[in-house]
Amino acid sequence: MKKTNLKTLAEELKLSISTVSKALGDSYEIGSETKKKVKELAERLNYQPNPFASSLRKKNSKTIAVVIPEICNNFFSLAIDGIQSIAQEKAYDILTYLTHENLINEISTIKHLRSGRVDGVLMSICSEVSNHAHLAEFRDNNIPLVFFDRVDENLDFPTVTTDNYESSYNATQHLIDAQCKRIVFLSTSKHLSIMKKRINGYINALEKTTEKFDAGNIIECSDNNDENLAIIRKLMNSKDRPDAIFASVEKLAIATYHVCHELNVQIPNDLKVLSYSNLNIAALLYPSLTTISQPAFEIGREAASILIRLIEKKHLDDLTNKVIIKSSLIVRDSTK
Repeated sequence: MKKTNLKTLAEELKLSISTVSKALGDSYEIGSETKKKVKELAERLNYQPNPFASSLRKKNSKTIAVVIPEICNNFFSLAIDGIQSIAQEKAYDILTYLTHENLINEISTIKHLRSGRVDGVLMSICSEVSNHAHLAEFRDNNIPLVFFDRVDENLDFPTVTTDNYESSYNATQHLIDAQCKRIVFLSTSKHLSIMKKRINGYINALEKTTEKFDAGNIIECSDNNDENLAIIRKLMNSKDRPDAIFASVEKLAIATYHVCHELNVQIPNDLKVLSYSNLNIAALLYPSLTTISQPAFEIGREAASILIRLIEKKHLDDLTNKVIIKSSLIVRDSTK
């Protein structure tokens, strides 16, 4: 008995082999009625796909790239775990690239990836500049790209983020409710859209509740730990020192703890501290750190799911997907 193949199905249905292949792959390019006819015939004729031939035909590597700015941040470690969990389910390998918050490294990585070594890319942009127009090269080379966490909203790619504005607003309100009068926001690069949203949430909570906002209370820090320690040390030695610090990233919260220990500033009596953080040891710090915990693992899983659907061309809606997964405020001793 002659084995049923794509050509057999195509001839029977008077369709092209390409259309039959896409219908069996559940591609968004094929209508539901055509998909139904193809799948019914394939089942009736006991069609068995050849995965090796399919891979050669599509020239898929079954590999996705993950491009991140740093690895010391616990958020990215958890996000990669989420990505890996989906990749394993779908039989994809992942390659991880680190840009070290450097634009030259980011551009070099993009040039390497656009050669077609991978089927798609998951990316969190570096903070060095606001213009990431070079990422449009992915679209020019038909390589699917999904942003997660740090995104460039000027580029029309799918994104998976958290509710940065709302979580920052609620955290600032928590400090206001704790009777804090001078809340200092320690930021990183203001080029990042997520940082702009966190700053806006902080500002709007102050303006709505206290009607007081001082731009001098937003202090931009750096990627250098010694510089950050010096900035916080100067802040805590000032005559009008803050009674609360809202750290936009966990490394700034840890730097604040170091300075407070050095200067004998008591947390939370002298200074309340709150931070975006996914630190596993946040509850074990002394005092335990109040955190805005981001759903890093879930963000990674969702971003990977969207990317693989794009690679396999199963959902047209994913091309413009903007997913937001909520963070949660975990109140601990540092703000009591």
